[in-house]
Amino acid sequence: MIKHSISLTPNQHGLWFVVNRGRIWVNAARQIPQGMLSALTLSAEPEQICRLGELAGQDAYLLVNHDHIADENDWVSPRDLLSEGEQIFYLAARAVQVALFLQTHRFCGQCGSAMSLVSWELAALCNKCGHRCYPRIAPCVLVGIIKDKQILLARSSRHRKGFFSILAGFVESAETLEQAAAREVKEEVGVEITNLRYVGSQPWPFPHSLMAGFIADYAGGDIVCQPQEIEEAHWFDLASLPEVPPRQTLSGQIIHQLQQIAGK
Repeated sequence: MIKHSISLTPNQHGLWFVVNRGRIWVNAARQIPQGMLSALTLSAEPEQICRLGELAGQDAYLLVNHDHIADENDWVSPRDLLSEGEQIFYLAARAVQVALFLQTHRFCGQCGSAMSLVSWELAALCNKCGHRCYPRIAPCVLVGIIKDKQILLARSSRHRKGFFSILAGFVESAETLEQAAAREVKEEVGVEITNLRYVGSQPWPFPHSLMAGFIADYAGGDIVCQPQEIEEAHWFDLASLPEVPPRQTLSGQIIHQLQQIAGK
């Protein structure tokens, strides 16, 4: 089993991201707890501890806890923390992703021996065969497609009726981000795009994605939804949109940016 990367004293001060099965523990004020480690009311000792970074000069730590969750209301997903600010969300995303890495790399995938954490970087090392593993990151592209003052939005089979977003898909092996964007759009809705422009990126810990956002112009083709993937897709006026992702998400930021462009 993976050993602790660090050990802390009960008087250690920090910002504490306690993770259990992809959920993060929050205090009575619905915030990430901070202060002394001894002040945390955990019913069991954390199985792994890692330093995540810092916020406002305060060290942030991951505590992996596998105890039974007595009250689900005390636990939130990283997405629930988007409203707390970008830096809190990024640390929460990192905490959940690192916890998953620790859970899935307790033993070597090459020889089956126990793994240990490397002290100078975030990696798991097999001391028997030397196999080294790093946290997995799965790149994903988001594409906001515009035609005049309209945007192409789709609803996947996983989303409730009335909720639409821009198109998204995972990058395949030996594929560039640009190639993935064009392929995913063609596969999911059957249209061609051109003039692809990079907007930005955002980590998305569900469970370990990194989203790269683009804007593209419509180049041709009729909407044909991919079976089992896209329930419906339409062109919407940017001045009159259905329910879309919030502004804190990268997809919401792309939609808002296109609205600003259309309004000029």
